[in-house]
Amino acid sequence: MVGLFDRFKKNDEENYGGEMVEEKPSESYEPEPMETATEPEPEPHMTETSSFESQPQTTSTSSSIGIDALMDKRAKLEEAIDYVGVMIKNLKDKRTKLEKNIEDESVDIKNLKEKLVKVRDYIDEENKGIDDLTRKRSQVESEANEVGNIINDLRNKLSGIDGIVDSEGKKIQSFKESRRQS
Repeated sequence: MVGLFDRFKKNDEENYGGEMVEEKPSESYEPEPMETATEPEPEPHMTETSSFESQPQTTSTSSSIGIDALMDKRAKLEEAIDYVGVMIKNLKDKRTKLEKNIEDESVDIKNLKEKLVKVRDYIDEENKGIDDLTRKRSQVESEANEVGNIINDLRNKLSGIDGIVDSEGKKIQSFKESRRQS
């Protein structure tokens, strides 16, 4: 079955786009002037059949005043309007699809942005944690240095005491030896 829009669809498929043609409104249609016949019309009683005789009288009359052409033009205009309607529907569908795609992308981008904000917050939190650890390590290191200094000071004092004890021990030893010899 041949559809009303096959002619337009074929053009659309070949050219990848419809072409809109401006047509004159049907009110401004002026029928072509009829040519007046210089020959007398053949009589119906003639033996030859003419094309005129084979058509009904009403068709001849309606075509002579241009109604057939006007009806054809109206049918073509209706087809064109229907085709434009289909084009409008297709454009609306495409726009709706684009709007949906844009909305989907917008949602995806918002989700990514939220994830990036969470990652930034995590990084900031980790940086604060690292700063805290660095500060705590510095405190512990400072305390360790203090403990090391105290240990060194006590070692020096112990060494001094050990020296005194050794010196006193030697004195006592020498005193004992000097007593034995006397």
